[in-house]
Amino acid sequence: MSRLRTAAAAALLLALPLSVAAAAPALAAPAPPASSLTADAPTGTRAAVPIELPHPTGPYAVGQEVLQLVDRDRPDPWVPSAGPRRLMVSMYYPAHAGTGSPAPYMTDGAARALLDTKLPGNTIPTEALTGTRTWAESGARPQGGHYPLVVLSPGFTMPRTSLTGLATDLTSRGYVVALVDHTYENTGTTFPDGQTLPCLMCDRPKDWAQVDESRAKDVSFVIDRLTDRPHPAWRYARMIDRDRIGMAGHSAGGAATVPALVADDRIRAGVDLDGTMDVPVPASGIGGKPYLMMGHPLPGGGEDSSWTESWPNLDGWKRWLTVDGTIHPSFTDFPVLLEGLGLPQGPGATIAPRRAVELTRRYVGAFFDLQLKGIEQPLLDGPTAADPEVRFQS
Repeated sequence: MSRLRTAAAAALLLALPLSVAAAAPALAAPAPPASSLTADAPTGTRAAVPIELPHPTGPYAVGQEVLQLVDRDRPDPWVPSAGPRRLMVSMYYPAHAGTGSPAPYMTDGAARALLDTKLPGNTIPTEALTGTRTWAESGARPQGGHYPLVVLSPGFTMPRTSLTGLATDLTSRGYVVALVDHTYENTGTTFPDGQTLPCLMCDRPKDWAQVDESRAKDVSFVIDRLTDRPHPAWRYARMIDRDRIGMAGHSAGGAATVPALVADDRIRAGVDLDGTMDVPVPASGIGGKPYLMMGHPLPGGGEDSSWTESWPNLDGWKRWLTVDGTIHPSFTDFPVLLEGLGLPQGPGATIAPRRAVELTRRYVGAFFDLQLKGIEQPLLDGPTAADPEVRFQS
């Protein structure tokens, strides 16, 4: 059974049951908890009381800037007529608290595209998503020093903002994070000219290995532009330690870590969050690079065959964690967003939304602290009574 393919077929935010999505044209926003939404009687719509992502756990405040990067040496792989591959990237960096302004969760265009694509005919206001508190500050003054870089790649159909909670938490722990939108592969990517490009690949037949390999090229290009000398694409590129770079992703983004690690020697460690490895780990391994696999339990107790086949070929430090009670979107912001919007988590989800986010942050953060900073992490040595949901596979 494929984690990636079953997830791509799901409905609202990859978690809403299909039966609800099928009725969407006649569906208003579901009745939410009183603490999340308030009724607007004259219009029949609902206005959002701001949702908050869990507060970052590290000692640093979080700054944010948004970049457009254009790869003039590579045509867009999905729409060649569009010209060079264009990407939008959110940069997160350790900052001085209170020196910026609250960063929006996503643009109006991207939020409207997400809601309307996943739940046609809904009356959920755009502000219910754009107003989500991220704890990041736009334009904040950066801290001094050099920090490891982690590049994050979201799931197929998911906007980059679905991994905002993980990005801000890693940043608060002392990382620079580049969060990448893969254009035409998510519900909507907004560019500086105000245009929001749709998910043209969502309904097309596709070769999943080609998708993963294309994402790996996107990530390597982002690293090229952030570490370029003497003209990096980001004004605070001096903060990046070029010798300590990692990559993590969810679903297709997690699957893309395999070809990225194989092809790019600069990427020293990788994390796959619940993504089927359509590009399997080669028999020759991934150069001894450390690798973390973290996913949800499949129905019937089975395992993703791509993981079982690739596991023996991982030739460096490795861990395979299964988190009981989770489903595919549990490793993103979506559990908290769905809870705030009064929407169901999806069949099989029994873990509390904020607990799912907490565990993802904790184990991914521990992995990079160990592999990119050399800080010992007993959390990764084996099961702990404090986290009974987390099973270590072998």
